[in-house]
Amino acid sequence: MIELFSGLILLIAGAELMVRAAVRLAARLHVRPLIIGLTVVAFGSSAPQMAVSLQAVQAHTPDIAISSVIGSSIFNILVTLGLSALIIPLRVSRQLVRLDIPLMIGASLLVFVLAWNEEIGRLDGMLLLGALALYLGLLLRQSRHSARPHSEHSQDPQAPWFTSLLMIIAGLGLLVFAGHLLLGAAVVVATDLGFSERVIGLTVVAVGTSLPELATSLIAALRGQRDIAVANVIGANLFNLLGVLGVTALIAPTPLSVSPNALDFDLPVMLGVAALCLPVFYSGYRVTRAEGLLLLGLYLAYGLHVVSFTTGMPLAGKLERLMLFYILPTLLAFLLFTSVRAWRRQHHKRDVP
Repeated sequence: MIELFSGLILLIAGAELMVRAAVRLAARLHVRPLIIGLTVVAFGSSAPQMAVSLQAVQAHTPDIAISSVIGSSIFNILVTLGLSALIIPLRVSRQLVRLDIPLMIGASLLVFVLAWNEEIGRLDGMLLLGALALYLGLLLRQSRHSARPHSEHSQDPQAPWFTSLLMIIAGLGLLVFAGHLLLGAAVVVATDLGFSERVIGLTVVAVGTSLPELATSLIAALRGQRDIAVANVIGANLFNLLGVLGVTALIAPTPLSVSPNALDFDLPVMLGVAALCLPVFYSGYRVTRAEGLLLLGLYLAYGLHVVSFTTGMPLAGKLERLMLFYILPTLLAFLLFTSVRAWRRQHHKRDVP
């Protein structure tokens, strides 16, 4: 219990420090907070995921290395965005809808395709890292075009840019240490309950390594930095899929094995959740509280299915039929309706003189 409460306190403190420093750094470098959220904040808060995946490979538990990345990607979108939207409706930048979200969907599809032969090898890792390098190049180019004009009012001689960078590093250190405390306690509990490596990776480890992203986005939403709250999630997912899996596959002595269950269920869910962002974000370029509740409900259904399927509970079959024949068709119809309505509204505004 001491580790749990200490981890939560340090998590909040680290997230608060990172958000404050990110806003100051964006102002000092004359770029939008969105760019800082997609890069420095997102990559920094994903550091625990990198550490856990590399440790899992060294401990000869590749299921945890891969399933934790998959579970973290699902958790970030459904829970982190869902809870953040409950605090305050999130504003979504047009750049995210036009560039970053399609790239996140593409990264999810790329991982799915590479894992089709039930393993991810070093060549696959090099391909993933190459895709990450291309994405960073696009972001660099985007930051130059969207740089804020220099203003004397934005200057703060008492706060140079490296001070903000040091604050981000300090906040990251708190986040990593806090995540380690929480993750260690959670894994012990899950192991005692007899869960498999795949389930521990998809749930406990994925949630534990996603806590920095969750805390950062929640604090950003509370402080009104909605660009950072959303960009942190998208950037973290891109870094997890391309960077974490790429480095892990490159360093692992043998190809990372992908379980058949991951291919049949977890990877399609991850791809579907990533694709879900496009119509949700496109409808009004915001995530409302109702949509936040919808995302949280989907994660609850997913988590119940994973646990019930693994433990052999009869609930698994009922949940699967409920999701396939009722929830998903209703959700797709609703998203199609909202997307078409948003498209018509935008084109109507363009036609009005």
